[in-house]
Amino acid sequence: MDRRKVREPSMPPSMQRVRGKRLRTGWTTGTCAAAAAKAAARALLTGEVQERVDVRLPRKGEERRVEFAVERCELGEGWAEAVVVKDAGDDPDVTDGAHLTARVSWRDEPGLALERGEGVGVVTRPGLGLQVGAPAINPVPRKMISYSVAEVLDPEERGLLVEISVPGGEKMAEKTTNARLGILGGISILGTTGIVRPFSTAAWRASVGQAVDVMAAQGIKTFVLSTGGLTERAAMRLLPDLEEVCFIEVGDFTGYALKRAAKQGLRRGFFVGMAGKLTKLAAGVMMTHWTRSKVDNELLAGITRQAGGPPGLVEEVRGANTARHAYELWRAAGLERAPHILCTLAAESLTEFVEGRLEIHAIMVDFDTLEPAGASPGALELTAWRDPS
Repeated sequence: MDRRKVREPSMPPSMQRVRGKRLRTGWTTGTCAAAAAKAAARALLTGEVQERVDVRLPRKGEERRVEFAVERCELGEGWAEAVVVKDAGDDPDVTDGAHLTARVSWRDEPGLALERGEGVGVVTRPGLGLQVGAPAINPVPRKMISYSVAEVLDPEERGLLVEISVPGGEKMAEKTTNARLGILGGISILGTTGIVRPFSTAAWRASVGQAVDVMAAQGIKTFVLSTGGLTERAAMRLLPDLEEVCFIEVGDFTGYALKRAAKQGLRRGFFVGMAGKLTKLAAGVMMTHWTRSKVDNELLAGITRQAGGPPGLVEEVRGANTARHAYELWRAAGLERAPHILCTLAAESLTEFVEGRLEIHAIMVDFDTLEPAGASPGALELTAWRDPS
């Protein structure tokens, strides 16, 4: 397999931020959809137009509620509809200002049924963690919508149909990678924490550097990089003896974090991520923002071949829709070596990027279980994880 040149493309101009400006967090489309659904459910129950609504954010161990203004609320025979306008804060987001609309109506069968309306995409390809043909509403927003509606109405007593729509969503989706990923007809309803943080900005880059500096000031020598909340949670489970300060959500700034760590004299680093980011790192791309790099399917096909995959599987992986899809193909074929090879290549690229000044390990976690699916040599032996087999 040919070695890739390690590189760190610059951030796109649209991501630049004015120095010194404090960036605001915002709310995900999932949070706004849940708020709209709850407002519509309350209107259906009471027969009254709703002006404000609150929802619980999906954070374990603590309860945080946020309140939204209801932009519009209408009632009809057996249905109610509400609109919440998305505020993305200072994150550069094509859905900022989108009108997340929920229509809640009665249905004969018990339970809550969730459907897509105008401007919400439909999944047409595998590898996205959703069934083909399903609305492009991710698992956490689905849960948020369900429990938010259930705070008002019990769908087991009387069935409910919740339709989520986003007027203009199909046009918004043209500015995203949705079509390339097989999400057609509109945007995706996203979110894992309910909160939009300005990850891919100069301010986030500065916060990554600050986190490294804090560790160095405390004499800490081991650090752990993850790309977001889910992978950080997995990393903390793997390395429970490390202090919280050792863990950094780097977003797309892996390369910058490594350079800073090497400069500050840190010694050992772990990168814990999922298939997509690890594939880009294995290809030598340190800036993993989607506008600056794409997943290298030839690299994934080469890994499949190296892991002993048959020619048919190699071709399937070469045509995979996403890195996640490739991983799912490996898993279905029982090709357990492939994720380990991917992690090995990623660790080698990261080590090369800092010219060997850091001892770096890479661990890939499963999308659903967050359990290790692959690791560079010796990485898991340094963690608390033990093979259940």
